[in-house]
Amino acid sequence: MTDENLFLKAFAGNNEQVPVWFMRQAGRFLPDYQIIREKYSLQEMFQTPELAAKITCLPIDKLGVDAAILFADILTLPSLMGFDIQFQKAGGPTIMNPVRKFSDVERIKNLEDIGSVAETIHLVHHQLSNTKALIGFAGGPFTVLSYLVEGGGSADFQKTLHFLHKEPAAFHRLMKVLSENTIVYLKQQAKAGIDAFQLFDTWAGILPQDIYRQSVFPYLQQIFEQVKIPSIYYIKNGGHLLGMLDQLAVDFLSICSTVSLNDPQVQTSKKGIQGNLWNGFLYSDRDTLKQATENVLKQSEGLPRYIFNLSHGIYPDVDPEQVKFIVEIVHAHQKSCLEVF
Repeated sequence: MTDENLFLKAFAGNNEQVPVWFMRQAGRFLPDYQIIREKYSLQEMFQTPELAAKITCLPIDKLGVDAAILFADILTLPSLMGFDIQFQKAGGPTIMNPVRKFSDVERIKNLEDIGSVAETIHLVHHQLSNTKALIGFAGGPFTVLSYLVEGGGSADFQKTLHFLHKEPAAFHRLMKVLSENTIVYLKQQAKAGIDAFQLFDTWAGILPQDIYRQSVFPYLQQIFEQVKIPSIYYIKNGGHLLGMLDQLAVDFLSICSTVSLNDPQVQTSKKGIQGNLWNGFLYSDRDTLKQATENVLKQSEGLPRYIFNLSHGIYPDVDPEQVKFIVEIVHAHQKSCLEVF
């Protein structure tokens, strides 16, 4: 890290410009990624450090963002714990040995070594300048659990909710196992050289407050208390949980576009805030995109600590020039709330 590392300076709130990066910025919308994808399977791309490092760094070169995020998957961890996970050309991942009962949880292996992930981090560090940060990541335990129980993605999470209520001992045992291994996974990423991490808990927003408080929050608290590097928690559709999340031992909350940055709970939060341009604007004309981006920046001006991002990951058919245009707008914006320090 150097004093010019804009992303990391935002954690202290002493940045004059707003840093920007995007979820799924190293993805299918980039032509250079598509060229690599034509030659290799996703498993090969994840497991080959030279490929994963190259893809991780693509957005730095092509978009001008302030941080790279490790090219991996939120299911990389369970794959290292003995789960057979297949990535198809079309559709999402498929878990060939899903969890459905307590005995399934008992057969899970603990993580021993992050293997190629560490080597990818080392290679990225050789390619990034000191002004750019490297973000590591993992999936939130509930979100990972939902994939392992559903056997893949889901529209209604029926199996997950059944597991939660009909197999409570197995549910909490699996949450405990995933949380403990997530801590090991992130600590090993930190040892390899990541500067910060984001925990992706995309699906936890489906839970009501009481269930989230009892069944998810304690496990998250354990992770953020034990992994002591700059941290971000992302949750989709989590506006009803904002008050509780202010008690989480995390540095930044990444919120989706269902919550306004003008929301009183956001404006008075003790956490840094990341977000939250609606992804639909990436398909709009330049004038509309410029206005929408500037509106988000305007709303962020009362926030002492802020990082610009989208509501969720970039869609695969987005024009990269639209994303680059957002970066230019954000970097041209001066962080007016700096004067409060």
